[in-house]
Amino acid sequence: MMWNISAGSSSEAILSTMRQELIPASGAALSGEYGAVACHRRPVFGKKKLEPHPNIIQVIRAFTSSVPLLPGAYLDYPDVLPSSLNPSGIGHSRTLFLVMKNYPCTLRQYLRERTSDTRLSTMMILQLLEGVDHLVQHGIAHRDLKSDNILVEFDSAGCPWLVITDFGCCLADENIGLRLPFTSWYVDRGGNSCLMAPEVVTAIPGPGVLIDYSKADAWAVGAIAYEILGLGNPFYGPGGSSLESRHYQEDQLPALPDTVPFDVKQVVKMLLQRDPNKRLSARVAANVLHLSLWGENILAPKSLKLDKVIGWLLHQSAATLLMDGLVDKSRVETKMKMCFLANLEYEDLWEAAFLLLSWRNHSV
Repeated sequence: MMWNISAGSSSEAILSTMRQELIPASGAALSGEYGAVACHRRPVFGKKKLEPHPNIIQVIRAFTSSVPLLPGAYLDYPDVLPSSLNPSGIGHSRTLFLVMKNYPCTLRQYLRERTSDTRLSTMMILQLLEGVDHLVQHGIAHRDLKSDNILVEFDSAGCPWLVITDFGCCLADENIGLRLPFTSWYVDRGGNSCLMAPEVVTAIPGPGVLIDYSKADAWAVGAIAYEILGLGNPFYGPGGSSLESRHYQEDQLPALPDTVPFDVKQVVKMLLQRDPNKRLSARVAANVLHLSLWGENILAPKSLKLDKVIGWLLHQSAATLLMDGLVDKSRVETKMKMCFLANLEYEDLWEAAFLLLSWRNHSV
């Protein structure tokens, strides 16, 4: 149930105002009895179509209805109730309801209760990068990535699977893509200012000014990686202990624990580059971690050989298909390898492989 403070109480107004929440909705989410108001002149669903991805939440059903008085409402959210339920409430009598899969916890809750080993942590960072890359490929920026907006479920072996949710602040416009015209301070730049990428938070509005969000979510993954690796988010700490994305320098970033693999440290460092031109894209960063996790045999020599890479890819494909057919399909490692193989592009793979080798050769 979404809080409705400004959308009014008509179904069309609600669906139009809250259309960003519907970006990850399935094609049939608004069909049927409680679906969208028939309106052929102006679509209320939203302009962008986001194909399903295993690391992105999917809205199965969406409808508008009256706000009910749920148990605990007066205690948890009295101010957003409609005046019919709470005389001092500022909410409206109808709102948007989203039907989604139920997840056990958020990433923040999971990390608060459990300590993951470095391999598991690497796989979680990788999942976020895969989700962000999927958004970028569809011209969408989430703009509010944080551990509260990431849900977690578990495979049969207890390995966490991460899903990006809460698209209320996303940029999803067919006409402008990932480059937002920033003509005045009234233009919405996204969610929590503490977790805005440097190029977003330092932008000054003016004629012809554009904010490029193509690597902004990748920067946020770099910040969240600190939490996944057992430290506090360097840009979201208590009091004045945190860095500001507006002013920080790369050498001010906290050192990651010695237990974190060198490749992972480098990826996090490169995701948090202030200059987006020097920052890794989500796709290249994801490929680096895929290779680091499963491609050690082709990275062992100091130079790459095409036949070795092709042989490794064929082996990975065959093994993944075999595992998918014989083992529980929900296993995280199998799903991740399938994502990697499905998104494989020759140039991106070679860029990631050469990057890894250059890091390792330079560190020796």
